[in-house]
Amino acid sequence: MKLEWKLSYRKRKFPFYAIIICIVKEGLSYNRSVIPIIESAYEELTNVEKNIANYFIDQVEDEDLSSKAVSQRLYVSEASLSRFAKKLGFSGYRQFLFAYQDSHQSSRHLDLLTKQVLNSYQKVLEKTYSLIDNDQMVRIAKMLDEYNRVYIYGIGSSSVVAREFKLRFMRLGLDVDYLAESHSIRMNITRVNQESLVIGISVSGKTEEVIEGLREAKEKGAKTIMLSAARVYEYRSYYDELILIGGLKNLAISDKISPQIPALIVVDILYSHYLNYNNDNKKEKLQMTLEHINYELEE
Repeated sequence: MKLEWKLSYRKRKFPFYAIIICIVKEGLSYNRSVIPIIESAYEELTNVEKNIANYFIDQVEDEDLSSKAVSQRLYVSEASLSRFAKKLGFSGYRQFLFAYQDSHQSSRHLDLLTKQVLNSYQKVLEKTYSLIDNDQMVRIAKMLDEYNRVYIYGIGSSSVVAREFKLRFMRLGLDVDYLAESHSIRMNITRVNQESLVIGISVSGKTEEVIEGLREAKEKGAKTIMLSAARVYEYRSYYDELILIGGLKNLAISDKISPQIPALIVVDILYSHYLNYNNDNKKEKLQMTLEHINYELEE
């Protein structure tokens, strides 16, 4: 007999809070932690409840977690434990404890299709790990810091990555723009010069508009980078750096996974390196940007 976690949601003033219910079902296992639920509700808790939350976030598994034992250990009442659990969306401390212990000790069981999707994401991460060139990430982070203007080219679904690149790096003060249409890429050549860095995104390595945009940018003396799942060596004269990303080829359900996920992972890696490189004022710019959009940066 196997156990599966099932989530239902209670809509409240703040984020959704999950009530974790255990049901019996044959399936395939993944782990689900209760910790994110605690963290999502943290700012809504009282000081006493935050003390309880901290205990469960950092708790050693072999301790007695009965309400009596925990209340004595934390010098709180059992009623406080109950209120804490209810704020997380549970019916009481007993249900919370059941979910907490089960998420630490057992696996979550999913049907075959869900597992295939999750396994495909895992394989994408493994491919990225195999292909990523850390020295290249550092080099490109330096390029982003050195060039006055950065242009990102991406057509179709690759425009999602291009847009995300712009939004992420703008927060750090980078002068960056993305172009997602054929005519925009063609017209942009009038702005490209030797002080420009142009990044072309084409997962297939066959997007004509992106390839042609890189060729023209290279002719204008710009620094160019191509991001692709294909080793497009026939275009090697068009780019200074080729960032290889994990493709979806040979995955069981590649048609159900966004082909842009590997590219977005690389954007995150580049973002981390860029933030770390020569970061005298980048974190201050990030904080200023987030304050202007009323977004609270996690410490």
